[in-house]
Amino acid sequence: MQERSLAALGMTTPPVVGLVIVGLGGSLAPLDIAVNVALPAITRHFHLALGDVQWLVICYVLVYGSLMLVCGKLGDLFGHRLIFRVGLLVSAIGCAACAAAPTWPLFLLARAGQGIGTALALSCTPALATALFPETARVKALAGLGMTMSLSAAVGPLLGGLLVELWGWPAVYWIRVPIALAALALSGLLPSSSVLARPFDAPGAVMLAAAMSLLLLALVLSQRHEVGWVVAIVIFVAAIAFAIGYGRRAARAPEPIIRPGLFADPAFVVPNLLNVLANLAGFAILLLTPYYLANVLHLSSFMTGLVLALAFAGGLAGAPLSAFLVRRIGQRPTVLGGVAVVGLALLPLAYTGPATALVAVVALLGLEGTGQGLLSVAYTDMVTATLPPRDRGVAGSLALLTRTLGIVSGASVLTALHAWGAEGLSGQQAFMAGYRFAFLAAGGGLLAALLLSCAWPRLWRSR
Repeated sequence: MQERSLAALGMTTPPVVGLVIVGLGGSLAPLDIAVNVALPAITRHFHLALGDVQWLVICYVLVYGSLMLVCGKLGDLFGHRLIFRVGLLVSAIGCAACAAAPTWPLFLLARAGQGIGTALALSCTPALATALFPETARVKALAGLGMTMSLSAAVGPLLGGLLVELWGWPAVYWIRVPIALAALALSGLLPSSSVLARPFDAPGAVMLAAAMSLLLLALVLSQRHEVGWVVAIVIFVAAIAFAIGYGRRAARAPEPIIRPGLFADPAFVVPNLLNVLANLAGFAILLLTPYYLANVLHLSSFMTGLVLALAFAGGLAGAPLSAFLVRRIGQRPTVLGGVAVVGLALLPLAYTGPATALVAVVALLGLEGTGQGLLSVAYTDMVTATLPPRDRGVAGSLALLTRTLGIVSGASVLTALHAWGAEGLSGQQAFMAGYRFAFLAAGGGLLAALLLSCAWPRLWRSR
């Protein structure tokens, strides 16, 4: 049954209030960064080997990454508010189950459930945010949502450290239960979209989810030496096979999850690829910089978390700046500028060392975060404008999925780059050599890809 909107009942919700509600629900995903702080405590509690705890992250990312596009389509077909609310409820149950899990297998099962909730809720947040504002203010809505997500990501490390210190690792999960329930209680104030009768392509959804999950799994296993490249390659080939099968089915389906024809246009494909690469390159900060701050600059855990939080805070400045630039120069030039800022900020970070002033490190991390904020808002607005309005859930999900692909592939690529750069050395000298090589390769590779894309000037012209 179609939901009744508040407008139909004679009641309206101020757009800013609605954006706060959507942001509150969407914050559950970036707040998961707090779990990184709790990893040592979780390892001790369940008596795990260091390699086993990685499945805590893998399980979650595989589930929500593989389901993102499908859940966005469910929002388009059955109402974004409805799917958002279901996701919040599932997230609350999943977080509570993680906190209370008595064994490691049950913990991983609960973690997968949390991933389902994240996919359902997060996939609909861009569509809900843009529905709160007139179409002419779409980028303003996305900037507001981007600021909320950046703030949550900045708070995550600090909040995680405080919660673990006061109440132990389960607190990083318990804290999100009331947040999810509060957003669920307030979500009735959000407008519900009109839903047209359209079929759901269940077989296509299964094929697409299988392709995405196998692709992510191949990326994850490629960095685990005990598995081997052969297994990762076999899984990757299986992912390609499912993707081809989905493409053939989608060409015949009256209502595919996402139209494969979109990816025949370089003007659409290249910005998506660059968003993947920008998030891959930027992940060097989360993967390697904590070790640099703690072991080279000898910062405390609190100061390390604070510096990383300041890096995410750069997105708070980048998001509204992106909205301003999109209105002035257009989406594509702003995307180009965001990618350029990310790459240019990573290069000097490669040359930081024990003698580098902390204020300089913070400034460069903040600049990279600003570039990510510039890119994220303009890129999401570009994807949203490319797809028809009835596919807003799929558009927002695609923007989130490319970010996830970049982060997951970054864990593999950057680990390998650091190892290559450190080969033959030992101690802090080895770490810094690998650190420099990884950042130079990430930033330089991103800028090289951007420069290559400029061979097709029409890709970056304002439309």
